[in-house]
Amino acid sequence: MMKRCRDRIKYPKYVAYIGLLVFIAMFLGGCATPVGVRQLDPKQVQRNLTASILSSDELSAYTQQILNRADLSARFRTQPAEVLAALHKGLPTASEADRFFALAELSYAYASKGGPQSYYSASVVYAYAFLFPKIGRTDPDPTDPRVRIALDLYNRSLAQAFTAGDRAKVMIGEGNYPLPFGELIVKVDAEEFLWGSFRLTDFVQAAEFDVRGLRNRYRWPGIGAPLIAATEPLKGVIVPEYSRIPPRIRVAATAFLRIDNVEEGIEAGKVTANLELYTTGEATSVDIGGRTVPLEYELSSAMAYTLEGSQVYRFELRGLFSGDFSLIGKKARYQDGIFLMEPYRPGRIPVIFIHGTASSPARWAEMFNELSNDPVLWGNYQFWLFTYNTGNPITYSAGILADGLRKTVDEMDPEGKDPALRRMVVIGHSQGGLLTKLTTVDSGLKFWTTALPFDEVNASAETKEILRRSVFFKPVPSVKRVVFIATPHGGSFVAGGWIGRLTSKFISLPFRLADTMKEVITMNPQLKAVRFIKDAPRSTDNMDPKSPFIKNLSSMPIAEGITAHSIIAVKNPKEPKDRWNDGVVEYTSAHIDGVASELVVNSGHSTQDHPETIEEVRRILLQHLRESGE
Repeated sequence: MMKRCRDRIKYPKYVAYIGLLVFIAMFLGGCATPVGVRQLDPKQVQRNLTASILSSDELSAYTQQILNRADLSARFRTQPAEVLAALHKGLPTASEADRFFALAELSYAYASKGGPQSYYSASVVYAYAFLFPKIGRTDPDPTDPRVRIALDLYNRSLAQAFTAGDRAKVMIGEGNYPLPFGELIVKVDAEEFLWGSFRLTDFVQAAEFDVRGLRNRYRWPGIGAPLIAATEPLKGVIVPEYSRIPPRIRVAATAFLRIDNVEEGIEAGKVTANLELYTTGEATSVDIGGRTVPLEYELSSAMAYTLEGSQVYRFELRGLFSGDFSLIGKKARYQDGIFLMEPYRPGRIPVIFIHGTASSPARWAEMFNELSNDPVLWGNYQFWLFTYNTGNPITYSAGILADGLRKTVDEMDPEGKDPALRRMVVIGHSQGGLLTKLTTVDSGLKFWTTALPFDEVNASAETKEILRRSVFFKPVPSVKRVVFIATPHGGSFVAGGWIGRLTSKFISLPFRLADTMKEVITMNPQLKAVRFIKDAPRSTDNMDPKSPFIKNLSSMPIAEGITAHSIIAVKNPKEPKDRWNDGVVEYTSAHIDGVASELVVNSGHSTQDHPETIEEVRRILLQHLRESGE
C-alpha cells in the first residue's frame, strides 16, 4: 500500500519532465539557428558593401574583420589609442596590406571623433603604405574596393592634418609633425606656392564646402587633397600670360605628400616626405614608383567659391547705366576687357565668352562648369572672358573687343609659334552676339556716314584711334568660328519699345568716349555727321529694330573662313513660327541664313545656362576640334 502511494506521488514529476522537454524542443524549433542567413534590402546590401568611416559612423567590413580576428573590436570603442598602438606593432596573422589599411581607417576614425590631430597624419602614412607598397610587395588590385577608400582616407586625412583648429584654413608648411609612433618630417619647396606672377595662399578644403547654384559638382578623382587657393601678386614680377588673370580669382589646387620609403619610416618611427602643390595647368597626374596616378581636383568648388559674395553681380546693372563703372579700377592691363580664367597654355584653342546686356561674365558659370570639366575640351581649349559696360554704343564695345583679342594674341605668342591661338571660337549671348559678329565682318564705310574722309579728320592720334576702331571693322584674323546665342541680329522688340527708350535716357557714356566726341566736334566744325556723333546712341538704341546700326550690321556677310552657328531661344514653340520669341528677341530676328547649324531651344532669353544650349556648344567645340585636325 505504501509503495503504491509513493509511486503515485512520483508520477507527476515524470509528467513535468516530459512536458519540459517537449516545450524546449518546440521552442528551439521555432528559433533561428546559431548560424544562418537573412535576406537584406538591396539598398542595405549596397551600403554594407561600400560603407566606411568616411561615409558613416561605421568602419568598413575589411577593418572590422581585422579587429574581430585580433579580438580588439570592443576594446577599440573604449581604448582606441591602445588598440592602434597594438596593431602598429604588428599582427602576425594578417598581411601587411590588410594591417596598413585597417590602421589608416582606424586612425582616421579616432581623429575624426576628437582624437589628436596627429592621427590624421598617421592615417596619411598608413594609407600611402597600403596604396604604394615597397618593392617586393604586390600592389593592391585596382578592383579591390579598399583602393578607393584608401585614396579618400589619404586625401581627407592630408587636408585635415594641416587644417587649423577652426577649420577655416589649411596651413601648408614644412616642419616636424608628431605621429602617434614618432614624427613626420615634411619638406616644402617655396616654389611650390608660385603660380606665374602670383603666390598661392589662404588655402581651404574644397571638400568642406557645399556648392550651390550649379547643376553639377564635378570632382576629378585621384590622389591628393583638393584645395581652393587665393592668389597674391608677387612684387616686381610680371608674366604676360598671368597679367590677365582676374583679381580675387580662386584657384583649384591639390596637395600631394610624397613619402620616402614609407614602410621603413613607419618601422623606425621617423617618416620623411615632400609636400608638392599642383594646379590643373601644371599637372593632372603624378608618377609614384613608376605608376601614373591621377591627381584629385575640384574645379566646380573653386569657381563657386570665387563667385560666393562676388561683386561681379553688381556690375550687371551698374555696368549698363554707367559707361565708366568698373570693379577693378583703371589699371591699363584690364582696360580691353579680356580675361583668362587660367594661365595661357600653348596648344589650347581659346574660347571667348561674351555676355549680354545688363549681365556679367558670372552668367556663364553653368556653361563654364560643364565645359571646363569635360576632359576632352579641357585638354584642347582654354576659356577666356570679355567684359564690357553694356550700355555703351555697340561699335565702341566691339572695337575694344577686337583690339583686345589682337593684343592678347600678340602678348601670349609674339613670335607666332602657336597655331591654336589662331583658331579661336567666340561665343556671344544677346548683345554679346552682335559684338561677336563684328569680329567677323568687313564694315567698309557703312558706319562712317559722313562725306569727309576719315584721314582728313582733325584729332589727336589717340582720339583718331578710338574713333577708327569704333567705326571701321575687319575680321579678326584669329577668329575661326562663332556661336550666336539668342542674338538680336534684326534688333530686339524690347529695345525698340518704351522700356528700351526709357532705359537709354539713364545710360551715361564713358568719359573717354565723351572726350573723344568733344574733341572731334571742336576740331571739325565742318563735319556733317557732328550731330550724330555728339548724340552717340546707347546700346539699347543700337538694338532698336529700326536703328541704322542694326540694319547695316544685319546686311554684312560673315567673312569666308569663319564658321557660324546659331542657338535660338523660343519660349512659345507651340504658337505659329512667325510669333516665336524668347521674351526679348523674336525668332525672325535671331535667325540668319548661312550658318552651319541652327538649334531652337525651348527657353527664355537667358538660355546660356540651359542644358540643351550647353550641350550644343559642347557639340560645336568637339566639331571644331575634328575640323582643326586635333
